[in-house]
Amino acid sequence: MTKVVTYTEEEYVRDTRAHISSVQQHMQTFAALLKARSVVHDKSKFEEPEKSILHQNTVEYRRYQFGSVEYQSHLEKVKVALDHHYGVNSHHPQHYLNGVAGMDLLDIVEMFCDWMAACNEHGDGKIINSILENKKRFNYSEELTQILINTATRLEPNK
Repeated sequence: MTKVVTYTEEEYVRDTRAHISSVQQHMQTFAALLKARSVVHDKSKFEEPEKSILHQNTVEYRRYQFGSVEYQSHLEKVKVALDHHYGVNSHHPQHYLNGVAGMDLLDIVEMFCDWMAACNEHGDGKIINSILENKKRFNYSEELTQILINTATRLEPNK
C-alpha cells in the first residue's frame, strides 16, 4: 500500500517564502559584486603603460568607426596599452586564453555595459551593431548574441 504524503498550504507558503528569500539573497550578492566592479572599472587606464599611450591616442581612436580597417589598425598602434589593459581587466575576452568561454556572468555584464558606453563614444551609437561586430571578433554563440540583443532592446528600446 502506498502511503499518501500531504503537503499542507502552510508548508507550501513556508517553502515558497524560503525559496524567494534565497533567490533575493543570491541576486543581492550578485548586485553587490557588480556594484563593486563598477567602482573599479577601467582604473588601469590611469596607470602606465595605459595612461600615456591612451591619452596620446584617444582623439584619433574616436574618429574611427568600430570594426573598420582604421579601427583595427589603431588597435595595433596602442597594443602595448591594450595588452596591459586586457591582462588586468577580466571583462575583456582577451583576458582569457579561451576568450568569452573563460568569462563568468559578472564579466559578461560588465563587458556589455562597457560596450554600451563605448558605442556612444565612437561609431554609430547602436549597441546592436556593436554586439554583431563583436560576435565576429570574439566568435561567441548565437545564444549569447541573442541574449545581448534582448538585453540591449530592453535597456534601449529605440536603438
